[in-house]
Amino acid sequence: MKTYKQLTYEERRQIYALNKSAISQNKIAALLSVSQSTISRELSRNTGSRGHHIK
Repeated sequence: MKTYKQLTYEERRQIYALNKSAISQNKIAALLSVSQSTISRELSRNTGSRGHHIK
């Protein structure tokens, strides 16, 4: 059974920086050892009209 692991603040910052550098979601997922769907959800959940919001 797979367990849920929350992204850390640092992982969220890395996702934002890599995404801003035009790195693909698949590549970001591989670099952070997380699912591509995790990256996709993170970017869609925390991107607004003013850009990526890190909480």
